[in-house]
Amino acid sequence: MAAFDVDGTLTTRDCVTPFLLRATGVRLALALARHPLPVLRALARRDRDALKAVACTAFAGMAGSSLDELGARFAQDVEARHLRPDTRARLRRHRELGHTVILASASLDPYLEPLGASLGVDAIVCTRLERAPDGRFTGRLVGPNCRAAEKTRRVEEWLAANGLADAELWAYGASPSDRELLARADRPIWVGREPLEPFV
Repeated sequence: MAAFDVDGTLTTRDCVTPFLLRATGVRLALALARHPLPVLRALARRDRDALKAVACTAFAGMAGSSLDELGARFAQDVEARHLRPDTRARLRRHRELGHTVILASASLDPYLEPLGASLGVDAIVCTRLERAPDGRFTGRLVGPNCRAAEKTRRVEEWLAANGLADAELWAYGASPSDRELLARADRPIWVGREPLEPFV
């Protein structure tokens, strides 16, 4: 099976910040301004997880259906303009070979779910926004940000739940936060600036 990171691995750029800006606009600035001490602490510690949790409070009260529609449009834009041809070809080849393919990412579910569906992957392991019973977003995350050790933990949990704990794991990553998952993989693939060679 193959697990693909998204930002910088499947895509040519980060997706989280552009989506936050597009979806929340001025609400993002207000959310950061309402939590000055946590923001300053996160910046001082370079704590991306804490900063992301604060930033995502900007989604509080937003209707699920509206954000899902925006996420679908954002995913279409990412697929049309920001996918790396080499890693997309690798993903396609894994599917042709009958491998199970998942996206494993700190990206957010409103756009990652439709992107994964369009790419034909089997599952999404990602950072998820919490929804209230009425479908509105609460501004909280469901569990920790899905990066670094947490990403590896969730991938292993998914593998175990789907009877794939012993499967040969290919993992694709492009940032330091992917190193734990790459270390866990049987076939770790570091995605740098140079295009990956096709495989057969």
